[in-house]
Amino acid sequence: MSVTRASESPAVHSGPAATAPAGGRIAGAAAMAGSGLSNQTGAAIGSLAFPALGPVGVVAVRQYVAALVLFAVGRPRLRSYTWAQWRPMLLLAVVFGTMNLSLYSAIDRIGLGLAVTLEFLGPLAVALTAVRRRVDACCALIAAAGVVVLMRPQPSTDYLGMALGLLAAVCWASYILLNRTVGSRVPGAQGSAVAAGVSALMFLPVGLVVVLRNPPGLAAVGFAVTAGVLSSAVPYLADMCTLRRVPAQAFGLFMSVNPVLAALVGWIGLGQGLGWTEWASIGAIVAANSLSMLTRR
Repeated sequence: MSVTRASESPAVHSGPAATAPAGGRIAGAAAMAGSGLSNQTGAAIGSLAFPALGPVGVVAVRQYVAALVLFAVGRPRLRSYTWAQWRPMLLLAVVFGTMNLSLYSAIDRIGLGLAVTLEFLGPLAVALTAVRRRVDACCALIAAAGVVVLMRPQPSTDYLGMALGLLAAVCWASYILLNRTVGSRVPGAQGSAVAAGVSALMFLPVGLVVVLRNPPGLAAVGFAVTAGVLSSAVPYLADMCTLRRVPAQAFGLFMSVNPVLAALVGWIGLGQGLGWTEWASIGAIVAANSLSMLTRR
């Protein structure tokens, strides 16, 4: 949400979408496809600004864009909140920033496909632990096997990059759980807007330092802003449209394709090729989520 978004994981969504008419479901499926492709393309474009801004600078710009979009949509009433409302929103802001920073740092070290696959373990873990079925235990074992293969020791293994990807997964899982709390205490999208705004304020000094130490060119800034739009604004608005038209299970099933989309975008757009073992590991993790969603009532 990556894979880093302002909406919850699909595993925790439910509602009247399952009864939406066929035309609405088709529109929702198109929105899901556009959201996933936009998200991963944005991450790939953002990585082009790494030489000038670094992952920290790119994340800072992305946080600014996310804050602008969410504030425009959520329109939070800052003076009306109690401490019980502020507390989870502030925690969400910290998790939001850490999630994006760890993901983009992982992308810089191990590539888009592997980084997004490791990050996806966060919502997958939340989905699998939300229910108690034998099939979910099997799915967890399948996903674990994929992770073991991905992180097997090799001469070229970047353990720090892998650790950053897993940190992004922990943050995404925390983000989902905190979003539940925020959603129950703050109406509409106001909680996500406040969290994004606070996170952007936290990254403001970082952005100033990056600009003052090494002023970036217009191309680098353009890449970072584009990443913010494609990976924050477009997915958020697309998900709002999708979740009104598509059942939660279908949303979760499609979301599992994001690691594959990331690997393809990284391969085609950035030349980050993967070996057959990496593809098999990604396939195992995607299969685990797909099996869990398909067998859920």
